Amino acid sequence: MNIKFTIEKNSNVLKFQQLVDAILDSISRNELKEGDMLPSVNQIMKDCQLSRDTVFKAYAELKKRGVVESVPNRGYFVTRKITKIFLFLDTFKAYKEVLYHSILNHLPKNISVDLHFHHYNIDLFDKIITESVGRYTKYIVMNFDHKKVKSIIDKIPEEQLLIIDWKINGEGKSSVYQNFGEAVYNCLDKNLDAISKYKRFTLFYPDFTYHPREVVNHFERFCKKYNLNHRVITTFEEFELKKGDLYFLVSDRTLAKFLDQCSEKGFEPGREVGVISYNETPMKKYVKEGITVISTDFTQMGQKAAEFIVKGKPVNVEIPTTLKLRSSL
Repeated sequence: MNIKFTIEKNSNVLKFQQLVDAILDSISRNELKEGDMLPSVNQIMKDCQLSRDTVFKAYAELKKRGVVESVPNRGYFVTRKITKIFLFLDTFKAYKEVLYHSILNHLPKNISVDLHFHHYNIDLFDKIITESVGRYTKYIVMNFDHKKVKSIIDKIPEEQLLIIDWKINGEGKSSVYQNFGEAVYNCLDKNLDAISKYKRFTLFYPDFTYHPREVVNHFERFCKKYNLNHRVITTFEEFELKKGDLYFLVSDRTLAKFLDQCSEKGFEPGREVGVISYNETPMKKYVKEGITVISTDFTQMGQKAAEFIVKGKPVNVEIPTTLKLRSSL
């Protein structure tokens, strides 16, 4: 095969892994097809200035994955096509892990997923997407609220792109998303009896959060409709638990502070104070006999994302958001 691979000497990635990634990338681009012979060990040693052990280690890894096979006295051959997927999340939290594993669990084994994070940094978002365009079959991107996001994701061919979780800056593109506004209002509305037994309803929307602000608007809409005593706070200085109050927390960092104060004050969630936490995680149903959550179904979101990857058809699906009533409310 007249194909060469580039190995970066100063990269933090091990050389054998760079070679594995380069070969997988060539297969995903159809530069190498099923039945094609890979360059010989000696050829790669010469072209990439690698040791024999490094090349053998890379080929052994590819054999382990079932991507190539060796034929005595002939060489190494591609056994199956690999589809590479670009998955771009904001941060890695417990509920994102549920989403990630749901995607993996619903994909065939010949599809590999490269996971990246942007941490709401627009320069990093731009750099990673720009460098990734043309290298993947599908792009699964978790957007955020920034004026440059739309022009950046427009670099990705529309038929290859899926926006997940937050539909912002993804109008007209395939999306599998949750509703942060009306759906939250409906969850609160359906549980008015449980909420109205508290003296005051507090939404802690911290100044460090990237959670969509529309949740604040619909929280206030709900409280005003039923004339509930309520407030919105943004700092930990304002976050002092009061007996008889109910707290709506959009950050797990604030939930930890809530539980700390409960321990210090001897409050039992669901009795002296109440709490509703945003986003389900595997542990919340066990903490303090169960934390009430408002959450979308991240397992279903992952399944729908996997369907887009496999079928490639345009999709526009809102994943339901529900309130799971537990002892903390």
